[in-house]
Amino acid sequence: MTDSSRVTRRAGLRNAVAAAVALPLLTTAQASATRRPRPRPRLDVMTYNLRFASAVEPDSWAVRRPVMRALLRRRSPHVIGTQEGLYQQLLDIQADLAPHYEWIGTGREGGSGDESVALFYDTRRLAPLEHDTFWLSDTPRVIGSNTWGAALPRIATWVRFRDLADGGREFHVLNTHLDHASQYARARAAALVAERIAEFDPSLPCLVTGDFNAPAHRNEVYDILLGAGLTDTWDTAAGRSRPYATFHGYAPPTPDGDRIDWILASPGVEAYRASVDTFSLHGQYPSDHLPVRVSLTLG
Repeated sequence: MTDSSRVTRRAGLRNAVAAAVALPLLTTAQASATRRPRPRPRLDVMTYNLRFASAVEPDSWAVRRPVMRALLRRRSPHVIGTQEGLYQQLLDIQADLAPHYEWIGTGREGGSGDESVALFYDTRRLAPLEHDTFWLSDTPRVIGSNTWGAALPRIATWVRFRDLADGGREFHVLNTHLDHASQYARARAAALVAERIAEFDPSLPCLVTGDFNAPAHRNEVYDILLGAGLTDTWDTAAGRSRPYATFHGYAPPTPDGDRIDWILASPGVEAYRASVDTFSLHGQYPSDHLPVRVSLTLG
């Protein structure tokens, strides 16, 4: 073999090795360029009028509590906007859910002896950063105030959360329960809620949960809140359950009835599945309302 042949052979081997090394590098670069972004984790949200704890049969809290426990353990939402919960009832629910649930809220008279609009959250997923409660009145900082003729003082509680599973993304949740008797009070309350939401950081997503005592699509309250830029996740969801009236009074649910419990969201929030949950055990319902659930991403 001539010297030139040996040189040519060595050069050929070097070129072959270089090509072999370059090929996987090129393939990795191409794969990296075409790799899709990791999908954002879904957040499961529920709004639920618990029906205050009462000893009146046949639907006392003692009877309903095991059914409520079964429902909440099966669904395990990351956030639950509750209405009507009494202090001891909220402690019961916290004990029944799991050790990793906490709640934030206060009574509508400013203490622990009356109904609240507490927000439960899964501490494995969410960390609260700040929160506040205000009264639905002309004097929202005055505890127990009621200036619009509502049958009872009404409140809203909001929390700014950090989503631990979504890169620390922050978002707001506001939860409320509007008056059952006065449409004027409901409309004024909706306008105040819209004003407060407008004060939140506009770069952060916002969710609004509640019992609005007003049918979706057929009440000024709904128009005010959607006019403030919120969307109805029931309507925007890619899929949904059969609709039911969300107040059923412990009777069998009514298909296609009024949906007075809503989960609203700021633009950019993407809803995947919305449902009205008809869960019961042996004919016993956990509450006189049905919970509404939605699985979403914050956008």
